[in-house]
Amino acid sequence: MRTMTMDRPDTVRGATARWMRRVVLLLPLALGACGYNTIQTLDESAAKSQKEIEVQLQRRADLVPNLVATVKGFAAQESSIFIAVAQAQRGLTGALARPGGASPAELATTNDALSRAVIPMMTLVTSYPQLKSDAQFLRLQDELTGTENRIAVSRTDYNNSVNEYNSYIRKFPAVMTAKVLGSKSREYFEVSDSAKRGAPVVDFNAAPATAPAAPAARP
Repeated sequence: MRTMTMDRPDTVRGATARWMRRVVLLLPLALGACGYNTIQTLDESAAKSQKEIEVQLQRRADLVPNLVATVKGFAAQESSIFIAVAQAQRGLTGALARPGGASPAELATTNDALSRAVIPMMTLVTSYPQLKSDAQFLRLQDELTGTENRIAVSRTDYNNSVNEYNSYIRKFPAVMTAKVLGSKSREYFEVSDSAKRGAPVVDFNAAPATAPAAPAARP
């Protein structure tokens, strides 16, 4: 009787240890089956893509003041255009610097506003042709064009990542896991005002002869 009493704790501890080993071995399978790992992977991918957009937007916002300063040297009297560009540039940098981060929709909207403000400034080359031969202007033109292209690529990558993530967390059984984790759909990087979606990208190499008309005021 004494031996049985002494052996019982060891038996219980052994059974507990075996059970814990099974739990450790089965936990990854359980998490994979409920979609936990995939949700985390897709969410991290979307977050990384958003950060890349922000990096390119910041680069663009930093280049624009240099462009304004260069153009001002030839067309200082076009103050209303420069004021509009400066306001739009501050809107974008303010969104990028906001504590906690701005939403993708707000970043897209402020970036679109800067694009619209820059277009009239670029058309000044038709009135001040000496700009076309200015080395500083040409260098900034190339840098901004390259940045625009990188923004376009980053936007596509981000929206594709968001689409994959949003689609996944709506499927069963991942939808149940997403509810437990509090995982919500991510916003796409697109202009919040549907009337302005699809606005032309600034083309620094083929500026139009006249500035585009401002969009009609909404009632």
